[in-house]
Amino acid sequence: MARALVVQHHPSEGLGWFQEWLPAASLDVHPIHPYLGHRVPSSVEGDALIVLGGPMGCMDDDHATWLPAVRSLLRTAVDDGVPTLGLCLGAQLLAAATGGYVERGTRGPELGRGSVQVTDDDDLLTAGPMPVVQWHFDTITALPPGAVLLGSSDVYEVQAFRLGEVAWGLQFHVEATTDMVREWADNDAAAVRETGREPADVVSEVTFAESALTAAGIALAHRFARLVTG
Repeated sequence: MARALVVQHHPSEGLGWFQEWLPAASLDVHPIHPYLGHRVPSSVEGDALIVLGGPMGCMDDDHATWLPAVRSLLRTAVDDGVPTLGLCLGAQLLAAATGGYVERGTRGPELGRGSVQVTDDDDLLTAGPMPVVQWHFDTITALPPGAVLLGSSDVYEVQAFRLGEVAWGLQFHVEATTDMVREWADNDAAAVRETGREPADVVSEVTFAESALTAAGIALAHRFARLVTG
């Protein structure tokens, strides 16, 4: 079975549904946890790279000392043509590592159920509205040279992009379970309330949309696995 190296930055932002969906599509997942001291390799040890989200900023190197190594790993993966998927923080790290810019979102955070308009079909994404889970405070304000914008939301333009042929950054989450969202909402309760909602309302919105969210996530996970396995 093909193998994906997974970089996880925080206990609350794991593989979620991907732990089930990717192996079902013949792509085994091997997470490393650099916040626990795991080594970040200089090149991808496996057939694909997935970089997950986290509460830190993509340049918070003093707080998360492994981030420079992750940015270097992402650059190497792109240069080597390794199928790569960055989710939320992972997308921001991919952008920052390859010449893009990430800044605090001037229109506030996107938290909870959302929709991204995918503008073009490619090997990973299908054009049209895509239901997603959002949970970010920073945003990609400039894409890396040569990157192709693939999706936007009503709040922030850069929601999905491709770099080269087989590297994607997704500002949103497709892997998030309701339990993960519940934990995020509890952890960021003050920020949620600043948007005029209660944490329980955000969780209820995601729960209500779970069938649509998981259908979109399964489709994307299987397309990524096919890219890796051929």
